[in-house]
Amino acid sequence: MKDWVLHYLGTLGAGGLFLGLIIEALGIPFPGGLMTLLAGILVNQGRLDFYHILAAAVLGFNVGATAAYLIGRCVGEPFLLRYGKYLMVTPAKFDQARSWMYRSAPAFIIFGRFVPMVSNLTPYLAGISRLPFVQFLIYNSVFALSWVSFNLGIGIFFGHHWESIFSLIQSRLPLLALGVLVVYLLYLIIKQKTLHRT
Repeated sequence: MKDWVLHYLGTLGAGGLFLGLIIEALGIPFPGGLMTLLAGILVNQGRLDFYHILAAAVLGFNVGATAAYLIGRCVGEPFLLRYGKYLMVTPAKFDQARSWMYRSAPAFIIFGRFVPMVSNLTPYLAGISRLPFVQFLIYNSVFALSWVSFNLGIGIFFGHHWESIFSLIQSRLPLLALGVLVVYLLYLIIKQKTLHRT
């Protein structure tokens, strides 16, 4: 996989990463994180330009997420429940993600994207819930910039140890993001209960 992605990125450059992250942002199972990390290795080697790669990755992720948002907004919940299996989404995951979305859109869109399977639903649910598009795009851009910068940075600075670092990211980062999301939702619940008492 690593060699194929390096060859793909080395041949297609920023355009290849742009296309790859459109697929990733649509929620289709795809090695977008690995691709971005390996792009960082190629930046470190001087084979790719950092600013071109950063711009292509953030733009590609936003294009894919916008397409998913529009599908959710125009086609709605029946589409996602019917075809969710192709995004590895179960009805239970859908209901759980929808409740998180209604409690806090910013936390769901920014931190929820780090949680496996919930991340696939994020832009679709934002569209289904009729979250204003500009608001969605701002939150999604914050996530995209953070996620892309993080993966590129690891590739640039720790490229020679990529296998162990990528394994660590895959195992620990989703748990950390889930923890942050849970803490934030608990904070919102406690705050809401406190307001009702006063």
